[in-house]
Amino acid sequence: MVLRSVVLGFALSLLIAVPARATDTLEALVSVLHLPKLIGVMREEGLRQGEDIRQDLFEGRAAPGWSQAVSRAHDAEAMLDTLKGGLERGMTLEQMDASVAFFRSTIGARIVDLEVSARQARLDETVEEASIRLLEQMQADGAPRLALLEEFSEANDLVEANVAGALNSNYAFLRGMSDGGAFGEALTEGWMLRETWVQEPEIRAETREWVLSYLAMAYASLSEEDLRRYLEFSGTPAGRALNAALFSGYEEMFVAISYKLGLAVARDLAGDDT
Repeated sequence: MVLRSVVLGFALSLLIAVPARATDTLEALVSVLHLPKLIGVMREEGLRQGEDIRQDLFEGRAAPGWSQAVSRAHDAEAMLDTLKGGLERGMTLEQMDASVAFFRSTIGARIVDLEVSARQARLDETVEEASIRLLEQMQADGAPRLALLEEFSEANDLVEANVAGALNSNYAFLRGMSDGGAFGEALTEGWMLRETWVQEPEIRAETREWVLSYLAMAYASLSEEDLRRYLEFSGTPAGRALNAALFSGYEEMFVAISYKLGLAVARDLAGDDT
């Protein structure tokens, strides 16, 4: 009886220890990827896009309550929690450990710094335009570096995943507008899907340019050897799982935000600024 109690106690301690270790590893991964800082940049991007929506849909008028609605939709804590959920669901503990180890290495830490810094710098339109000109020059020169960036993009499914995420977000925005009564009556799913897919070629072209110009800027100071080491990690089980989990989290996050913005547009058009 005493032995049985000892065994049960040991088993229970393992059940408690495993979730605690998983939580610690998840938090370590979030930290080495600088996700809180990245979310801050994405929130700022979202607030600016909200202003673009106001200009387009409300013809620049004040739109009472719109800014607050955009800010609420881009709640940084909720955005980060969604990303954490994607990582937790999409990765094993071993894959998280391997990812933490890579991004804690000298090259891994440098890569994250470059990625986040480039994303933040591109909030400045002149910087974004300069990165696009850099890409265009590389394309005109037939720069060998461009082939490596394209290989990296394809290995990580950057264009396809971003296009899919954008289409799903646009659909969610229309669904939010429809559910909020912006069109007087609910739109059919078929109509919303057609309206969404009509945008696919333009979204794909813009996404490809954004991805490659971002990579060209972010990795400009990386040697070919370092970039290939990153590419090699991306092809490991841990690297593939991390990439898929992040995109899953991003898509869930942006779909939720887009739906809320669609609802907010509908309410504003109806004169309800709650």
